Amino acid sequence: MTRRPHAWRRRAWDTLPARLRLLRTAILLLATAWIALVITAGVAASDTWGAVTGHHAPRTVSAAGLNLALNDMDAQAVNSLLANGDAGKGRMTVPYDKAIELYDEAREAVSRDLRTLGVAAEGDAGAEQTVERVTADFARYQEFIGRALENDTRTGGKAEAVENYRTANDLLTQRLLPEARSLVDGTNRQFEDAYATERSDLGTQAALLVGLGVILLAVLVVLQWHLARRFHRILSPGLLAATACALLAVLLGTQALTITSEDLRIARHDAFDSVVALSRARAIAYDANADESRYLLDRDHRTAHEADFLAKSQSLYGTTGADLPSYESRLAETWEAYQVNHEDKRFTGEFRRELDNITFPGERAAAERTVEAYTVYQRDDRTVRSLVAAGKEREAVAFCISWEPGKSNAHFGAWMKALDEVTAVNSRAFDAAADDGRDALTGRLPWAVGGLLAAAALAALGLRPRLAEFR
Repeated sequence: MTRRPHAWRRRAWDTLPARLRLLRTAILLLATAWIALVITAGVAASDTWGAVTGHHAPRTVSAAGLNLALNDMDAQAVNSLLANGDAGKGRMTVPYDKAIELYDEAREAVSRDLRTLGVAAEGDAGAEQTVERVTADFARYQEFIGRALENDTRTGGKAEAVENYRTANDLLTQRLLPEARSLVDGTNRQFEDAYATERSDLGTQAALLVGLGVILLAVLVVLQWHLARRFHRILSPGLLAATACALLAVLLGTQALTITSEDLRIARHDAFDSVVALSRARAIAYDANADESRYLLDRDHRTAHEADFLAKSQSLYGTTGADLPSYESRLAETWEAYQVNHEDKRFTGEFRRELDNITFPGERAAAERTVEAYTVYQRDDRTVRSLVAAGKEREAVAFCISWEPGKSNAHFGAWMKALDEVTAVNSRAFDAAADDGRDALTGRLPWAVGGLLAAAALAALGLRPRLAEFR
């Protein structure tokens, strides 16, 4: 009788040597697939860390720095006009020289941030256009400020200088600052999108690694069972070593992806969210400080400048129903309640956002020192307005723009120093998370790949003597 081919093939694969060869092939294929997946995931994660630390975060920080430097530059322009007197007569020399020095530093910072953002925006048509608009508007802004400072050198030129400044400030508030904030929001949104995509990919890749690893371990166990059943041996040393190597590799590979995913979350949300919020707070602070000086310089628009100062104060530390006269007392009341109970929600704003995102050692103490320095600055604002109400204009200006200890600008500087300290806590945490995320990849993935290669080699070597018995 002629044997049918398919029946012959079925019986051939039913033999022990055929099953052993099949299992060996399955092990090699699974190991190859696992190694390819872990290398792909590792390269993608490494590229993500490169993009996060070399592109997304620096670009967002530069945009936030641009926003801050524009506000700082404008504040120093107002302070120089306040301190100059009448064409230098009656000039407050120290505040004037300090304002000019800081103005030049802020102008250089704006130019530097624009260059950085211009390079980072290459290939992004929308971002390129925004940077071009900001650059053009910044040139016009400098022109108007230049006219204001020049007119202020002439006897009787103060009124014209103030008018020039108003034009510059309108350009700042209506175009430059909204454009700068759109850059901050845009770059931060792109960072968030890249983060969300990579976190999702890492989760999927880790699940696939576990799945493939479990299948590989199951195949190794089945192979061990076949050998034990046929050759009456409890364990094959080569396959036992292969199973141990495979298990270690799966653990290391999965750990590498899950750890770097968690470090990415820490870097993005625990650390960088606070960096962005605090950078925004710093820019608002400089703008509010400038509103205080505008209030003193531009007497015809004092009501508007008071309203602007209150709005910015509320955006930093919001208290329901407070107007300018009652804001300081409401701040003190709600802050006292918060110190008793950190879950007390009677204030909002950028400071609240930071205090609700306390994560790292020393962060809460630094954040609380920042709010306490802010309360001192707010008391100074009441002093400035009280002096104006008493007709003591020059004393109000001297108190407002002086850097002497106990004066408003000195307290503003202390507030900014405290704000910088809490920002530094989060910046260091961001850098540490990025380093840990990279270390998880470079420290574990090579060992995981090596472990899988060893497992495949040991499985093949372990089977060789057994297969030789059937030749």
